[in-house]
Amino acid sequence: MTPQEFNYLREFLHSQSGLDLAEDKRYLVEARLNPIARRAGIADLSALVAALRTTPDAKLKSAVVEAMTTNESSFFRDRTPFDHFRNTIVPNFLESRANRREIKVWCAAASTGQEPYSLAMTTREDARLNAWRLDVLATDIAETVMDRGKAGVYSQFEVQRGMPAQLLIKYFSQDGDMWELDPAIRRMIRWQKLNLLSSFSGIGRFDIVFCRNVLIYFDRPTKTDVLARIADVLEPDGYLVLGAAETVVGLSDRFEAEPNCRGLYRPVPASGVRKPDAAGGQTFLKVAQRA
Repeated sequence: MTPQEFNYLREFLHSQSGLDLAEDKRYLVEARLNPIARRAGIADLSALVAALRTTPDAKLKSAVVEAMTTNESSFFRDRTPFDHFRNTIVPNFLESRANRREIKVWCAAASTGQEPYSLAMTTREDARLNAWRLDVLATDIAETVMDRGKAGVYSQFEVQRGMPAQLLIKYFSQDGDMWELDPAIRRMIRWQKLNLLSSFSGIGRFDIVFCRNVLIYFDRPTKTDVLARIADVLEPDGYLVLGAAETVVGLSDRFEAEPNCRGLYRPVPASGVRKPDAAGGQTFLKVAQRA
């Protein structure tokens, strides 16, 4: 693969998925795309690049993007967001959503489903949310990983990563070395293929958006664009949850950090101040405009 071919792949991946592939990742491209070429009956990576330049084959292009997209996930990954859900978000919503008794969540880049399913189990374990409905939309760019998420079947290794033993016994059934998630938990999640570079119109509005450990793979303009469009679908008193290594600082003026809650952000109103909410955080109050 020539430098020109590698640069074409970088540009292709950026345009298709937002992935900002560093120049030193040539080894990663070779490791992940050689199997794609072999399965497609293509001789080598140079021939694969030539095919991408000319082919209308959407399946080949999708396979290349999926192979290069990081799908790392685990149950209750970095427990902090789930602590924020229990200790900050739920107490606030118990008051502000009391009439509808529903919490609408979008898990972006949901991969094989561990994050939305962890949230579903967290809700089931919270007695305060009895008779409440959790509506979760899980999206990802890769259909193959979403299919695994929909199936809800995980290996011994996967369930050992972060899953508390009591929840494993309660919500999974074992079949050999594989563990199948309770269908009732699986039914709490709606799945939809979505590229974060595409429009979010039509997916609805949400009380919480989980967009963790994906912005780190985007360049600055793409991060800013994605955050702006997330703000458009997030309720004014909602919450944005980012990964431990991610921030809105310097990228968006439409969010501000929730005090003492790492990775948790709230929309900034067009005009307003905050007052303490039920969780000890803050809630927006409109400021009257002067005549």
